Amino acid sequence: MQTRKLGWTDLNLSTVGLGTWAIGGAGWKFSWGPQDDRESISTIRRALEKGINWIDTAPVYGLGHSEEVVGKAIKESRDRPIIATKCSRLWDKDGNPYGCLKKESIRSEVERSLRRLKIEVIDLYQIHWPDPDEDIEEAWSAIKDLIKEGKVRYAGVSNFSVEQLRRIQPIHPVASLQPPYSMLERGIEEELLHYCSANNIGVIVYSPMQKGILTGKFTRERVENLPRDDHRREDPRFQEPELSANVKLVEDLRSIAERSGDRTVAQLAIAWGLRHPEVTAAIVGARHPYQIEETVATGEMMLSKEDIAAIDTLLNKRQKALDLG
Repeated sequence: MQTRKLGWTDLNLSTVGLGTWAIGGAGWKFSWGPQDDRESISTIRRALEKGINWIDTAPVYGLGHSEEVVGKAIKESRDRPIIATKCSRLWDKDGNPYGCLKKESIRSEVERSLRRLKIEVIDLYQIHWPDPDEDIEEAWSAIKDLIKEGKVRYAGVSNFSVEQLRRIQPIHPVASLQPPYSMLERGIEEELLHYCSANNIGVIVYSPMQKGILTGKFTRERVENLPRDDHRREDPRFQEPELSANVKLVEDLRSIAERSGDRTVAQLAIAWGLRHPEVTAAIVGARHPYQIEETVATGEMMLSKEDIAAIDTLLNKRQKALDLG
């Protein structure tokens, strides 16, 4: 699979990385519903076999469970993949996440992540959310110390604004930004991509298929039948009026995907997110080994100017329909 250099670091990431939010399983506020650990481990191993060379996880995914599953899956890997995990999201006794960016909390979190992952050093350690905002400098200074101590190789952030990036850059250079980016969420195009390019910060986009709504596999009936503990039930993009607009968009995207070979809407969505030169890679979640086959094919896919123009037309059409109500 094609790789791209992550900003100023020496990390070369496959253009598609494996996201492990859903494999955290059930039992917490932002769960994707029940998940079989054996299936998760098979999925991770299949991804590595097919050329995906990095895994993105976080302690809050399944309240530590996602990291544990990743640790089990990579324990016997011949070549250890690049591991990216995060900090700053803790949880209460009821499994509700909250933010904490205090120095001692960050130091405790990294030790727990290392134990769960069964590794000696974290390749990319990221502040998950800038929450609370007033403590981002304290957290970034703590991560700088962890790099000096050899527990972290590179440090990045997720969900930060340009203003927040500017505040922490003088403390220690930011290696990467992980923002949401999809056909339905395009905020990074306004300012963030330019800032990251100018400062040699790698961009790793997440949710390119917008939690599955852009896979081409969702219908109104499937949304209605999501498990009760699947957080997407509360997501506006899975509710009206957006649900109908998104289902129609996917139907129209299918003709673009199919006209240039045997492509799927999901592959089109991922390739669309990777079309910017500023974007290093995309995080794509998977829960089953068979999903990997579709995912890895995107790593070499290029969209034509005609494809991009046609998609832009559909996105404008969708927005106008929503604006008209």
